[in-house]
Amino acid sequence: MSRLAGDGTPGVSGGAVSAGLSAGRRQVVLAICCSSAFVVAMDATILNVGLPSIKSDLHAADSGLQWTVDAYSLVLASLLLFSGSMGDRFGRRRVFRTGLTLFSFGSLLCSLAPGLGWLIAFRMIQAVGGSMLNPVALAIITNTFTERRERARAIGLWGGVVGLSLALGPVLGGLLVDTAGWRSIFWINVPVGVIAMMLTGRYLPESRAPRARRFDPAGQVLVAVTFGTLAYAIIEAPDAGWAAPRTIVLFLVAALALAGLVGCERRRQDALLDVRFFRSAPFSGATAIAVCAYAAMGGFLFLNTLYLQAVRGYSAMHAGLLTLPMAALAAVMPLISGRLVASHGPRPSLILAGIAISVSGVILSFLGTYTDLAPVICAYVLFGAGFGMVSAPTTNVAVSGMPLAQAGVAGAVAGTSRQIGMTLGVAVLGSVAAHHAAGGSGVTIDPTSAPSWWIMVGCGLAIAVLGVLTTGRWARDTAVRTAALFIPQPAPPGPEVVAVGEWRISCG
Repeated sequence: MSRLAGDGTPGVSGGAVSAGLSAGRRQVVLAICCSSAFVVAMDATILNVGLPSIKSDLHAADSGLQWTVDAYSLVLASLLLFSGSMGDRFGRRRVFRTGLTLFSFGSLLCSLAPGLGWLIAFRMIQAVGGSMLNPVALAIITNTFTERRERARAIGLWGGVVGLSLALGPVLGGLLVDTAGWRSIFWINVPVGVIAMMLTGRYLPESRAPRARRFDPAGQVLVAVTFGTLAYAIIEAPDAGWAAPRTIVLFLVAALALAGLVGCERRRQDALLDVRFFRSAPFSGATAIAVCAYAAMGGFLFLNTLYLQAVRGYSAMHAGLLTLPMAALAAVMPLISGRLVASHGPRPSLILAGIAISVSGVILSFLGTYTDLAPVICAYVLFGAGFGMVSAPTTNVAVSGMPLAQAGVAGAVAGTSRQIGMTLGVAVLGSVAAHHAAGGSGVTIDPTSAPSWWIMVGCGLAIAVLGVLTTGRWARDTAVRTAALFIPQPAPPGPEVVAVGEWRISCG
């Protein structure tokens, strides 16, 4: 049912919103959503190139650098599901604007951080706001572009912006760090956030799910405990020891929290994480593929930043420019992949992506202090192409086939899988590359460690295999059956009552 939004523009209480919007306004809505995706995703990677400067300026340990990156991704992963349901309940435009405000304020605080602990805390504030943007933006796009091919192209563009921002982060970060210091990388978010808030108030229609979903505090706590303890265990394991009692207890707590989450959510009618989504093979496959792809991206950027600056001695700007080929391919390939998905489905894009990422990992496993730059750049190009091919098919599969009313939650699960991947990539690849420094001066990370790069090879192979397994006829059938679970069933008919004069006769 239509109603008036706060500014007098038509709003929608449920279902698609495209019917009341002109083609031009739909493109403006897409541009607003893409701008939020750009700053949120870029903030997950732009900090990487400034890590050596932060380490020197704030006297941080290598594990502290991992937390500077992972605190952001971890909070995003923990809150995306909650924020997606909030958008469906309270209105997607309202939650979107609230997220822009928190994200911009958190960015300003990060630029003023006096120490590493403060920086990590302010990054978490940033992430709280960021968690309200991407799942809600994806739900808005899904409800605005309802025709299949048009939606595939819109999601392809959105995914392209995400891929571009992730890859462009180190380039822009290097330029800012060398010219204005590492604090300047947070300044750019503030004007972008203010402009997006102004455009949102004017052009974005309000929409929400037809039926409000109840809050799930137990599920939210279990999600945070699962991700938080798992990341903490992996990052701190090189220092404490992988077989240390503390490490084992943390892994055990994470496993128990995950089991409790699944059991709790199976019994709730309005679950934070509706486990019925995972009965769809394409949805489950897209979630796993996103985890693998973004784990590869998170570990790739973290280790390559340290390699180019700490091992080869390049400046932040030089290191950022060397990743420019990757950024260019990551920007172009999602557009090509989006068209490929619209015409031939997701399988070709996923197979090509997996192969490219795997070959890139094989090349990087031979890194050394004096490795020629030609194979390094070749690996960057392959990785950018492979990563750029992933976003469109995984995002499209995650939301396609699901009812529009579930778009916010489905989009949040897709976003959560990406952030889990980023968190695990930095934690796992960084910890595998870690070793105890000579003289017992703590743990340092060696970005030339071959085992860490072979993990990236495994991620690429998993993407290709899952791309084949989850895009066939059997997989599509599971998606159809899963979507049927979310269609409200009519109430069973009661006894028929016939009125005769003043008498009411039951015919049941």
